[in-house]
Amino acid sequence: MSAKSTSGPGGKKPASVATNLIAGGGAGAMEALICHPLDTIKVRMQLSRRNRAGGKRRGFIKTGMEIAKKETPLGLYKGLGAVLTGIVPKMACRFTTYEWYKQMLSNDGKVSTSANFWAGLLAGVSEAVLVVCPMEVVKIRLQAQHHSMADPLDIPKYRNAAHALFTVVKEEGVGALYRGVTLTALRQGTNQAANFTAYTELKAWLQSRSADPSAGLPGWQTAGIGLISGAVGPFTNAPIDTIKTRLQRQPAEPGQTAMGRITAIANQMLKQEGPRAFWMGITPRVMRVAPGQAVTFAVYEYLKDKLEKGREMVPGGQYEE
Repeated sequence: MSAKSTSGPGGKKPASVATNLIAGGGAGAMEALICHPLDTIKVRMQLSRRNRAGGKRRGFIKTGMEIAKKETPLGLYKGLGAVLTGIVPKMACRFTTYEWYKQMLSNDGKVSTSANFWAGLLAGVSEAVLVVCPMEVVKIRLQAQHHSMADPLDIPKYRNAAHALFTVVKEEGVGALYRGVTLTALRQGTNQAANFTAYTELKAWLQSRSADPSAGLPGWQTAGIGLISGAVGPFTNAPIDTIKTRLQRQPAEPGQTAMGRITAIANQMLKQEGPRAFWMGITPRVMRVAPGQAVTFAVYEYLKDKLEKGREMVPGGQYEE
């Protein structure tokens, strides 16, 4: 399948919604299981106030080791339930809307670089509003808890993803799940715009150098360009992600607007911790996002290929969606 075409392999119809759902969900689940500990370390680094108190910032390795020591290695997987619960609809939304926007913006089946950029941007905004923001509010509340998972007497406020969801809605209302939605949409939109654009351009370049430009790439090449494309986004929007994390960690103050909270958090970080605070956690974030995209694209392309081949074997060339 050509990287800059809306058609499937051999000029066939694009992958179905069912294929995108299953392949995207499987890829997302695998990515979460492998890379979630790095996300927990990133969140803890972003929430750290050691620099404000004059203390030395911990690096990502030391932060990870401290979590594992004080909270057991399972502490690195705090919030995984929330991620796994939301990963299937998130990836289904991402790949399905991206393909839909790409077809809508294409010209006679050809997709330009700008069309890929806007399709990725819109797909990122769509997934942020529909899935990512509520999921991340729950995940961050769980990850921010400093309790030992080996001590049964050390009972945290939020016991698991379902309990955290119930508690947040009960105490703060449904609106709390969409705290930071603007920043989340901005982060996801810019992430996916950079991600899909870089991935498509690299894929098209590799395909142009192969014997059959319309054929798929080997898994190791897909993972390689996924790794590179996944590293682009975090460097461009790290301040947005850091402010969003702090915004979603705590309940809103009565009478304070969303923009007021964003401004207050940004000013507080700048005055008390300096400009570097906006880039807190960039190393584990890149180490989390880049390998995550390598896993996601490699697994997604593999599952999509297998599912589409299976679809061709069904009488009539179709299956129920």
